[in-house]
Amino acid sequence: MMMKRAVWLLVALVAIIALLVACGTDSADEASAGTGSDVESEQPQADSLQPQSEELTVTHELGETTVKKNPETVVVFDFGILDSLDKLGVEVAGVAQDSLPPYLSQYEADPYENIGSLKEPDFEKIAEMEPDLIIISGRQTEVYDQLADIAPTVFMGVDFENYIESFKHNMTTLGEIFDKQSEVEAELQAIDDAINALHEKASASGKNALIVLTTGGKVSAYGPGSRFGFVHDVFGIAAVDENIEASTHGQSISFEYIAEKDPDYLFVIDRDSAIGEGEAAKQVIENDLVKKTKAYQNDNIIYLDPNNWYLSGGGLVSVMEMVKEVDEAIQ
Repeated sequence: MMMKRAVWLLVALVAIIALLVACGTDSADEASAGTGSDVESEQPQADSLQPQSEELTVTHELGETTVKKNPETVVVFDFGILDSLDKLGVEVAGVAQDSLPPYLSQYEADPYENIGSLKEPDFEKIAEMEPDLIIISGRQTEVYDQLADIAPTVFMGVDFENYIESFKHNMTTLGEIFDKQSEVEAELQAIDDAINALHEKASASGKNALIVLTTGGKVSAYGPGSRFGFVHDVFGIAAVDENIEASTHGQSISFEYIAEKDPDYLFVIDRDSAIGEGEAAKQVIENDLVKKTKAYQNDNIIYLDPNNWYLSGGGLVSVMEMVKEVDEAIQ
């Protein structure tokens, strides 16, 4: 009897042990399976950890260019674009150091590479730099294809017939490329406010103006729709002559023409001063014929800063300075 009882106890004990072992194994398997599933769902895919270079397509006058956002090595030929990037705190690697305006003189030396002149780029130097982006304007139009073979190249010249609109378009594009949209928007708003105030002032004055450029002792006039015509088209100052031929180089005129038109204001841009050669504009302009005009007699011959007007127009800095200069002249 005792023997039977002992056997039954032994059998029961073995059964209990087997049951406990089976339960423990199932629990461990379930725990292991559950932990593996959680890690997989929380861990990101390997691809998502890799930095992705964002790109955008820029449509411009010379074509379409795919540009990497926030490019690191940037080459700039246009001084208006250069002054805008400087204003926005964007670093550039290379500039056309020939004829740099004084207010951009910091780009004349290291660490900035000299990429040639405005009309004769140093293609070999630019290729060595392996730029991510090249920005050009009108003076480099003919070498666009050669530059585009080196790196993505974008044309950002201004359209003289739609000066402010094209300027704003260029600035907005810069903002998109370099993630400076809010900064660009603020700068453009300030310029708009200044232009609106000037337009109101100019319209109320009821006075007219003639814009001329001097070079080599000769004089050219610019009217509405021309290179400097935004003084009339945007700033709101009436043109003394609505029939001046609209062109980049202006309409050749005589001093007799100036005396005949007799403008209230005479705005003068000294090209020779901008490029460092030739006779000073004041010596060319202020002769006996011009001295008979209302502009001279009322001290309204305004010698505009040629650095902003001739060399670096179309920039956040230069455009604001142009607005201020004309605003200060209008009474």
